[in-house]
Amino acid sequence: MKKIRKALTQSTPLPFPKSEGTTSVFKPAVQELEIFCKETEIGRQLKEAGFADFHAVDLEGCDAAITGCEFLIARTGSIVMSSAQKSGRTVSVYAPVHICIAKSNQLVYDVRNGIEKMKEKYGIGIPSMITFASGPSRTADIEKTLVVGVHGPKEVFVFLVDEI
Repeated sequence: MKKIRKALTQSTPLPFPKSEGTTSVFKPAVQELEIFCKETEIGRQLKEAGFADFHAVDLEGCDAAITGCEFLIARTGSIVMSSAQKSGRTVSVYAPVHICIAKSNQLVYDVRNGIEKMKEKYGIGIPSMITFASGPSRTADIEKTLVVGVHGPKEVFVFLVDEI
């Protein structure tokens, strides 16, 4: 017990101090954010709520992109997106911040349930590309040093909205 008490009083250094978790997630905005949204229904709802027109912003120059999703996988925390969505293949990848707006009925337990739901939704016309986004990219290929967020957005926010 003495060894455990002593170990609990001493802090353990992070194995990869520069990889993540050492800086604040919140960064105050210096100027108005440029947000891109290509999905018609989400854009309409946000415009009705008083937000700006999102179609006027280029994807290459935006600060954040807003998309919907096909499903959310609860077990892995993954966002399932496909080429059938109006946002296309690139919107969720190019912007530094990805904001996903999902409905509560899009939440499924695991990957198997997500694939079954995709088959139910599309039948034989299943989309040519289905993506499971489960967090920032990670690699340790370069000299066994962990590098986080090389590909895709640096931050992802998911808003789960109840059906009315």
